[in-house]
Amino acid sequence: MKHAAISAMKKLLLLGCLLLIAACQPASPTPVASLFPSATFAPTPIPATGTPVPTPTLEFTPTPFPRLFTDEFDASLAGWVILQAGNDAAPNIKTENSNLLLQMDSPYTWVYALYGAQDYEDIRIDAQFVNQAGTPASIGLLCRYSESDGWFEYNVSTDGTYNVLYGRWLANGIADYRPIVTASSGALQPSGASQQIGLICAGTTLSLLIDQNIIRRIDVSRYELAEGKIGVAAASFENAPVVAAFDWVKVSEP
Repeated sequence: MKHAAISAMKKLLLLGCLLLIAACQPASPTPVASLFPSATFAPTPIPATGTPVPTPTLEFTPTPFPRLFTDEFDASLAGWVILQAGNDAAPNIKTENSNLLLQMDSPYTWVYALYGAQDYEDIRIDAQFVNQAGTPASIGLLCRYSESDGWFEYNVSTDGTYNVLYGRWLANGIADYRPIVTASSGALQPSGASQQIGLICAGTTLSLLIDQNIIRRIDVSRYELAEGKIGVAAASFENAPVVAAFDWVKVSEP
């Protein structure tokens, strides 16, 4: 699908609600860790005299989520949350065979998996993915996501095109997407082929990568986004289903 249509459709009413991954899991889900602090007991030693000991105190300690990591989706999806947009048809989100699967069975649906545990200023995010369905689809990366200030989104499509968007919530459930760059690249693979993409957010520059090679650098100083969360994205257009399978996601220094 051409990016003029992509941009137009992305101005539809969005759901804009964060859903915990547990709400999207199948009947036998991969365990998902909470983003909230975990409860731990602080044991009190028993004196040698046998004097009665007070009941241990319930203390809360933060769950240690890493800042830099490579997630190969072999275990839980700790720290990740799902943002759904486009319509109210619930996507199927799960881990399977060491892949994060973002499946959309309805047209014009956008799904974001955000790493909610950390905020970043200058950062790099890389991912390896396969579009497992034969329909046209968009796969992307996000950086500096903020509910109040907006985010940058780098999308590649199986038709050989790519774009960079600035997304911003206008009101509860309503978002606007402003195109920054739209172009094509012969390095992009069709559906069914494994592909790597990367996004470097450093200062006022976005660097776009395909298979570890920088294909373009973009000045985004006018948007004044200083920090935010990172994530991955997938979208269906007029055709469905779309099944985006992420083999791994790597977050590293730029």
